[in-house]
Amino acid sequence: MWVLVLEGIAIGTLLGLTGAGGGILAVPALMASQGWSVAQAAPVGLIAVTMSAFISTIQGFVQHVVRYRAAIWIAILAIPFAHFGVVFSHFIPKAYMTLLFSCVMFFVAYRLFFKQNIEQPNPLCKLNPNTGRFLWNKKTAVILGCVGIFSGFLTGLLGVGGGFIIVPVLKRLTNLGMKSIISTSLMIVGLIGSFTIILHLLEGFSYPKTITIMFVIACIVGLLVGKQLLNIISPKVVQRIFALTVVCVATNMFLTAV
Repeated sequence: MWVLVLEGIAIGTLLGLTGAGGGILAVPALMASQGWSVAQAAPVGLIAVTMSAFISTIQGFVQHVVRYRAAIWIAILAIPFAHFGVVFSHFIPKAYMTLLFSCVMFFVAYRLFFKQNIEQPNPLCKLNPNTGRFLWNKKTAVILGCVGIFSGFLTGLLGVGGGFIIVPVLKRLTNLGMKSIISTSLMIVGLIGSFTIILHLLEGFSYPKTITIMFVIACIVGLLVGKQLLNIISPKVVQRIFALTVVCVATNMFLTAV
């Protein structure tokens, strides 16, 4: 049980530091410690990440850094595609699901290593300099909507929050500050994750209560720790450490599946 708690704290800390790291590591961590498949680990990992995301979202609202209209719009389009992802996951063999998950993790690590500083000097989705909110038009709505569709599908399919997509995309396509990006991303993760959890319940998934509760509490504790460390540790150092961790975990999953 202590291994489970330590995993949860580590994942929650990464979630607080990056706004993206927790979800992608929660599933393989549960697979390793509990001996589960992706299909078994995904719902439990998702509920822990979702609860942690909501805690962080509340903090973001207090600090006035959450772009809630954008978060709601992305989530509205993501939710139906999360359903498609859940349904589609039932038709993929376990080994192929593990291979797919490891490939996604390799892609995330690549983005962290080589695409960290790519930012548009003239972002496609701009903010009103007076209010700090998005200037809404058709282009902004379509771009953010596409982010929701893709992240929603992966949330349903793999049980990840989608933050590893949302954070770099918002960084690339908008001029939001990093704290605002992380808080907005976690609100989206919370909204999409809540719906996906309901889908898993409707599909008949039975959550192991003790493991789920312990993992959720540990993730929330880690999240609060990560938020404090955010003001101390350089974001670049965090990304490097996270990327190396993702590569190691993905390699192990890939070799296991093969």
